[in-house]
Amino acid sequence: MNDRYDPGYGGDQYELVGYDEYGQPVYRQVQTQQTQQQTYDPYTQQGQPGQQHQQGYGYDPYAQQGQQSPTAYDYGTGGQPASGYGSYDPYGTAPPQGGPAQGAPHDPYGHTAAPGATGRQPRVAEQPAQQTAHIPQQAGPAHDREAPAEPQREYHTEQFAFVEEPDANSEDVIDWLKFTENRTERREEARRRARSRIVALAVVLALVAAGGVGYLWYAGKLPGLSSEDSKAGTATAAGAQKRDVVVVHLHDTKGGGTSTALLVDNTTTKRGTTVLLPNSLALTSDDGTTTTLAKSVEDDGSDGTRDALDTVLGTDIEGTWRLDTPYLQNLVDLVGNIDVDTDADVPDPAAKKKGEAPLVNKGQDQTLSGKMAVAYATYRAPGEAQNAQLERFGQVMQGVLRKISSDPQAATTTIQTLAQILDPSLTDKDLGTFLAGLSDLAKGGDVKTDLLPVQNDGTLSAQASAGVVKNVLGGTAKSPDKDAAVSVSVQNATGVKDNTEKARVVLLNGGFTFLESGTGTARATSEVVYADAAAKANAVEVAKTLGLPAGSVTKGRTSASADVSVVLGQDYKP
Repeated sequence: MNDRYDPGYGGDQYELVGYDEYGQPVYRQVQTQQTQQQTYDPYTQQGQPGQQHQQGYGYDPYAQQGQQSPTAYDYGTGGQPASGYGSYDPYGTAPPQGGPAQGAPHDPYGHTAAPGATGRQPRVAEQPAQQTAHIPQQAGPAHDREAPAEPQREYHTEQFAFVEEPDANSEDVIDWLKFTENRTERREEARRRARSRIVALAVVLALVAAGGVGYLWYAGKLPGLSSEDSKAGTATAAGAQKRDVVVVHLHDTKGGGTSTALLVDNTTTKRGTTVLLPNSLALTSDDGTTTTLAKSVEDDGSDGTRDALDTVLGTDIEGTWRLDTPYLQNLVDLVGNIDVDTDADVPDPAAKKKGEAPLVNKGQDQTLSGKMAVAYATYRAPGEAQNAQLERFGQVMQGVLRKISSDPQAATTTIQTLAQILDPSLTDKDLGTFLAGLSDLAKGGDVKTDLLPVQNDGTLSAQASAGVVKNVLGGTAKSPDKDAAVSVSVQNATGVKDNTEKARVVLLNGGFTFLESGTGTARATSEVVYADAAAKANAVEVAKTLGLPAGSVTKGRTSASADVSVVLGQDYKP
């Protein structure tokens, strides 16, 4: 193995000393004495002086041994010696003007030959002998060689220690960024959840509102659309609603007298109403004369009264339910008692001594048995108007409707158990089915009680015509002509306030029109006055109706609006 390296130019000699960590050979310069050799020009004829030139690499394998050329020639200068250097400069490192003398050999590593040397001079080492150098692997002409590759620099981890050594505040910054990011994410998540909840709530509220409006529309309870709130323009709609109407007459078999109510089931609006009819309501009897509701029930019976009510109220009553007090007592016992908010203490009719405990106590949610319900429904305190007793009867009927079965078959069985004889216009099954429908409405709070407003003369007021008659009953009020009945004005001079109301009921039941004239100074005898001779017969009839003697009838001056004027004295016995 040759341990020396000949670069092919410059005459420098190197020897191999080892290999580096990358496997590259490492050389060391060997100091030797180089002799000047004569260059050989193969293209120059022998014997022609001055035609020799120096080969670029300083060695001519074809030259004869021992021939030397004192001077190297450059072909680019027409055979003249090269300026500055006598040999070829492969790296273009020729010195500037004023550099080394001509003929000095070229030193590719920057060393200068000794003055006066005409050939290749030995290279002078500038570094210690033990120091090694990397010699590039070069061969051939300069234009065929590649530039020497620079050795790759080795980097160690400690050179980038600043990357691995975090700053003192870096952990704090990272923690703060994480905290900020987490808090932002939590806020965004909370906003998303809030938006979702709001959207869900809005959807639920919209559905509930739509369902509520739909139910109110279906039930006819929307303001402006329901029967109670309808205006003049909705009369046709109110009249077109389908209603089932049954009239109930309560007969007090012990105390006498009757109480009347209309049970109305509006199948269009799904609402029920109990309409209380005062006994003073003016009706037209079968013979065309004016009478009152109470007198019509006693004289004309169920058929005549039902027809008279249809005429006055413009309704279509389907049947009459005569409910005597014994049957009312049995009915309450059959349904298991009723709960009523009583407005008065009712004494026991069977009590033998005064001061005993009342049969019915005043208060809310009072549980009434059959006997107690009858006593409360027929009770009328001294000095009270008949409407007060009528409203108590309405409360009892409301309690019965809430307790009776909503099943038509069960309700029919209850009616059959009473064993009462019904009006031919109403069978047990029809009445049971009707009461079951109202019971279903009453348990849902859709049955109310209305009192028909009646004026003192028994006719219907404008309020009654616009309210109960039109909206609840779907009819048109048509009271009897005032001229058809004899109008009687009554002044109470008995000293007992309740006698005015009692006289009014008696006169209305007698078919007269009642006009109240207030209260006068107490007097012993009564007086019945007529103005015209034609009205004498009417005055005599009024005296009979009130139970006054015939001698109390006199001719005199009456009030402008009355045909007969009556002054009740202390001799008046209701």
